Parts: sequence; structure tokens; C-alpha cells
Amino acid sequence: MMREWMDRALLVLGWGAVIAAVAGIVLHVGNWQQRTLVLLASGAMWLMLGAVVGVVLLLLARGWRSAAVGAAVLVGAGALVVPSYVPEARAADGPEVIVLQSNMLFGKADPKAVVSTVRDNDVDLLTVEELTFDAITALRAAGLEEQLPHVYLEAAHAGGGGTGIYSRYPLGDTKKFDGFVMSNLGATMEHPQRGPISVFAFHPMPPNLDFVAWSNEMRRVDEILAATSAPAIVGADFNATQNHSAYRALLDGPFASAADQTGDGILLTYPADRRWGPLLGIDYVLVAGGVAEDVRTLTLPGTDHRAVLATLRMDR
Repeated sequence: MMREWMDRALLVLGWGAVIAAVAGIVLHVGNWQQRTLVLLASGAMWLMLGAVVGVVLLLLARGWRSAAVGAAVLVGAGALVVPSYVPEARAADGPEVIVLQSNMLFGKADPKAVVSTVRDNDVDLLTVEELTFDAITALRAAGLEEQLPHVYLEAAHAGGGGTGIYSRYPLGDTKKFDGFVMSNLGATMEHPQRGPISVFAFHPMPPNLDFVAWSNEMRRVDEILAATSAPAIVGADFNATQNHSAYRALLDGPFASAADQTGDGILLTYPADRRWGPLLGIDYVLVAGGVAEDVRTLTLPGTDHRAVLATLRMDR
């Protein structure tokens, strides 16, 4: 009697986990235009993990047909997630460009930590969001512009509207794009070996704060990237995860996620200032006309995002 009761409980729990995984798959594949569904889709990956739990519980309950259904759901979830963990086969033979992307949390990131990270990793290109005038002064005093002397900065006095591009190499053709609430920037970096490389720093509005703006701004980013020829590099806090169709649309053309190319998959970057975080991957380095050779996240004191450090090898 006890065994029968336990089997029933395991079946119920197992089916609950499988249904959660199905919900995660649906949230991932849908091109949702509703705020609630888009926000739920942010964590679709975690729901899809329910397929693993569900299959185990159903097998323990000896529900063989139920476990077969759970296995089919697990295969479906794997088809969505696993490709990000398979390294890209091709290589590049051009110069190396090391990129650091960081959201500074209203300029509160420790400037000395930022500069030491740039120095210790020989960073060539730094993109920052939530850049304030005070942060610019602190970063300059800490020696950032000695490492990366070429800058294009659109700072804010307070809040998260400021954005910046710091480069080892000269920057030209700088532009602040229209159609955004916060500063979203582009420039051309003159690499001594590769020549001109388009560089971008993007920061759409968070969908939980202004869903209409986020939707419109992600489409605007897609338009900008679609009109960009390789080689190009993007550092961004998209306020979007891989579960959002608006983010995946950015990869339909020549751009690829550095983490996808290396097989590092979903890099969790936010929130980084909680004991239980980070839970979401919303910070990215994208590249067109090159291949990432190494990608990892770094902790910078003072900010609620983990930074993304990517070593790119550009095509010759």
C-alpha cells in the first residue's frame, strides 16, 4: 500500500515537472508580444530542466509510458539548449581582439577593479552601460584611458542611461543611434592589422520597466545589425536571454554569440549581487567576421552584472 502511494506521488510530481518543461519549451519558441509571457520566457531554461527531473521521477514510479513521454520532452528541450554548448568548428586567421563588456550599475562598479581587469587581460575594447559622469572621472583617475586612450562616451548624470566605448585603437564615425531611451552607440575602430571594424555598445530598456520600449528597441538593434557588414563587434546588455525570440533574431544574419561559438552556452550574468544569483544571461559579446576563442564571466565589485570577457580572432 505504501509503495503504491509513493508511486502515485512520484507520478504526480514527475508529470508536474514534465509539464513545466513543456511550458518552458513553449515560452522559448514563441514570438511573444505580451509583457507577461516575455518576462516568463526569461526563465524558460530553468523550466526546461524539469524534463530531467520528470523523467527520473517517472522512472522511479515505474511509469514506463509516462517516462517515455518525459524522455520525448527532454529530447525537445535538449534540441533547444544543447547547440549552444557545441563549439563552432571553424577557425579564423586574423588578429586577436580582446573584448570586455560590463554594465556598471549606475556607475557604481569599482573603477580600480575595472582598470585592473582591462590591464591584466590586455583588453582592446571595453563597452560599458549605465555610465555616469562621476564614473568617467573615477575611471580616468584609476588609469583606464592610459590603457584604452580612444573613447566615445555618452554619460548620464544619474541612472542607467549612459553608455561608453573605450578602445586601444583609434575610433571614428561615432554615432548615437536614435530610437532608444538610453544611449546606444556605434563607432569604427581602426585596427592596425585588420583595418576598420565596426563596434557597438547596446543597452535596450528592461522589458519589466518599459515593455513597449524594449520591444521597439530590440527591433531597432536588429535593423542596425542587419545593415552592418563584417567585421563587427558588439558588447551589450540586451536585457534579454537566449529564450527571447527578439534576441535570437539578432543572430539570423552574420552575427554570432561569442559564447555559442566557444560552446560555453548560456553565461549567467544577472543578478550578480545576490547570494542566489546570477540566474539569467543578459550580457553578450557578438561578432561578425570572426570567431571567439575563449569566453568567460568576471565579477566586478559594485555592480549587479557579471562582466563578459571574450577573446576574438578576426577573419583576415
